Amino acid sequence: MNIIKTAVFVPLFIGAIVFFTLRCLHLIKILKTGRPEDRFDNIPQRLKNVFIVAIAQSKLFREPLAGTLHALIFWGFVLFLFAVIEAIIQGFYAPFSLKFLGPLFGVITVIQDVFGILVIGSVLFAAYRRYIQKVKRLQVDAHGSKDAAFILGMILVVVVSMFGQNISHVAMHGLSGYEFRPLSAPLAASIFGSGNAGAGTLYEVFWWIHIVAIFAFLNYLPYSKHLHVLTSVPNVYFGNVDEKKNTIKPINLEDEKNEFFGVKDLEQFTWKQIFDSFSCTECGRCTSVCPANTVGKLLSPRKIITDIRDRAFDKGTMLVKGVNEGEVFEKTHVPDYTTEQELWACTTCMACVQECPVSIEHVDSIVDMRRNLVLMESSFPPELNNTFRSLENNFSPWAFDPSERGDWANGMDIRTMSEDSSGEYLFWVGCAGSYDNRYKKVSQAFASIMQKGGIDFRILGSEEKCNGDTARRLGNEYLAQEMMKSNIETLNGYGVKKIVTACPHCYNSLKNEYKQFGGNFEVKHHSELISELIESGKISVKENSVKEKVTFHDSCYIGRYNDIYEEPRKAILSAAGSNVVEMERNKSKGFCCGAGGGRMFMEDHDGGKVNVERTREAIETGAGTIGTACPFCMTMMNDGLKAHDKSEEMQVKDIAEIVYENLK
Repeated sequence: MNIIKTAVFVPLFIGAIVFFTLRCLHLIKILKTGRPEDRFDNIPQRLKNVFIVAIAQSKLFREPLAGTLHALIFWGFVLFLFAVIEAIIQGFYAPFSLKFLGPLFGVITVIQDVFGILVIGSVLFAAYRRYIQKVKRLQVDAHGSKDAAFILGMILVVVVSMFGQNISHVAMHGLSGYEFRPLSAPLAASIFGSGNAGAGTLYEVFWWIHIVAIFAFLNYLPYSKHLHVLTSVPNVYFGNVDEKKNTIKPINLEDEKNEFFGVKDLEQFTWKQIFDSFSCTECGRCTSVCPANTVGKLLSPRKIITDIRDRAFDKGTMLVKGVNEGEVFEKTHVPDYTTEQELWACTTCMACVQECPVSIEHVDSIVDMRRNLVLMESSFPPELNNTFRSLENNFSPWAFDPSERGDWANGMDIRTMSEDSSGEYLFWVGCAGSYDNRYKKVSQAFASIMQKGGIDFRILGSEEKCNGDTARRLGNEYLAQEMMKSNIETLNGYGVKKIVTACPHCYNSLKNEYKQFGGNFEVKHHSELISELIESGKISVKENSVKEKVTFHDSCYIGRYNDIYEEPRKAILSAAGSNVVEMERNKSKGFCCGAGGGRMFMEDHDGGKVNVERTREAIETGAGTIGTACPFCMTMMNDGLKAHDKSEEMQVKDIAEIVYENLK
């Protein structure tokens, strides 16, 4: 009997492994159709990310219920590998058992029983959420829905057949040594009583079901939308680390070998961007937090990534086969898979990237596709013509005279670097802080706070240019690099070491992206410096002097991009105390104002307005003041109040204004 079993099993095993290997090699060949990219640096940090994000499932637990369900299924399957290995070896040698592991075998058997029932419960509840409760973010097309049902069904078959083996095995042989099965043993006694009639036959039936299910599951995955089961852990390993997680990768514009800029089709994506698409779990977490999608725009970060996968399977398969003509090649990724309208809706807020449990980098792919539209196709929303023209001619998104940049500081006894470059800090004012009438007041308030706190600072005045963030995220890399390199030359020329700015977009560029071009500076956001001045006692604020409720809106570019959440709140708390209230979505789960990614300079042609949605949340807190720490956020929240007819009842103030107005 065992000889027949082995004779049938061996060719089945070999066939399953060969078939699986061939498919994996095919997928690797598809990855190679993309551009090369170095993702092999900083191994310790990458391994740490694997442990925290992939093994400990940290991102999934940001949504506790769903996170617990998935974690139980994931950990259960990892722990069930012992049962799988044991069953496979038994195909070659039927008497094999892991009992030789001694006490460890006892741990394994307990875990199998406990996690087995937890996995069954989790799978059933997951199916309930997807098909009965119909959680919005889990709804996919018909094929995806059937795919998910099949996967959940296969998981059930694998676990139930494992229990079937264990129960019938206990009925035949009882428990031995360190073996302990708190569920299987009582079930064996209940089903078979004191005898074991039929247990041997049932064991063989369940063993074959278990083995066939495992091999079928293994070979179905590389063809299914659940390919992430194989690729998610490696994808987390190859994810962005260190400062790369909040930066846009530069293009070498001086490389004559570059025949294209950005991404129009499959071959222009990097292998990692294609691998991202293989790793998408289609869980919908990215789309559920996307501000553009929330207000009804076409953008769905999940679709952006699955579009890449679809194109990879369509065109990549043809390229691997050596075919380079036909209907597939008459199309391009943009606009035949992903439309321009979707790409221009993105605010680059990074909510999608933060929530993704497998570290997919949606924003990088979106910006790369924008780059091709701008640099190669000259195709972008018409209202951006004026923005780009102003950036080229006036070094700001608005058509103001560069000589007026420092006018806000008239009468404040603030010196420029050209007058005296010996100050400790350079105050990088930014375009809004220099030209926008409302935000000039913030520049003045913050400068006054620094003067009160004894900070020795200077400004660049007319020598300052836009930091490049807007142009870069709009895809105009050429223009962005021109301004960034020019600013770096100016800063390095004056020997600048420390910079402080009230603009999160300036902050992120100066701190993280200027390094790409030789600009290495110690950069602080004004909320950080204000908080330090208060804590050190260099400035004093009247406690509880703000009598109305204040709520704070987190800027994406100091929040999600740079993990600055507490410093702005400390500044507000110093004056408002217990009157500070939080919006429903706050801190790392905060909702974008809608201005990032160049959206500040674009019109809303479809769907609703992100700022109106965010302002609604602020209004619902009952606050009289909305605190901000970003010029774009201030503008968007003010416009939101107008849309809600609340401008007379509520006001928007920067944290610098709140602190300055309440200084002792």
